[in-house]
Amino acid sequence: MVETLWAPWRMDYILGTEPKFNGCVFCLPENHLGPLEERLVLHADQDVLVIMNRYPYNNAHLMVAPRRHVATLAEAAPGERAALADMAARVTEILDKAQRPDGYNIGINQGRVAGAGIADHLHVHVTPRYNGDTNYMTVLGETRVVPEHIRETYRKLLEFFR
Repeated sequence: MVETLWAPWRMDYILGTEPKFNGCVFCLPENHLGPLEERLVLHADQDVLVIMNRYPYNNAHLMVAPRRHVATLAEAAPGERAALADMAARVTEILDKAQRPDGYNIGINQGRVAGAGIADHLHVHVTPRYNGDTNYMTVLGETRVVPEHIRETYRKLLEFFR
């Protein structure tokens, strides 16, 4: 039996109509604080921002980045590194309440060869993991099923960041 996998949000990508941003996706206007829905930013303070991954590995895959445009942990000031770690911990607490995952993958891909899709702005991936989220679709079909539209997840998570 053939199963149908609906992914209507991918049409923006296919048609080339998804939002495009000049410059770095992690760089916000200098004085901007708080959420920014069109860019999927859930939180922004003077030190860090939390943004949803537009191409998530899993539902509610978030990224934490310093406000300052730096490429590596070594370039980040000690306060920025502390703010990244603190916010990554806070994000897991929020996701525990909002999504109830069974675990997390938390990490940094530093440099393009290490898998960084955006290599010139440091960011920490916080990817919730759920029992059964790796199944035949991922293993055999090389397809990941994200069960909720990204905008719906954004709206749900935003309440926890306020």
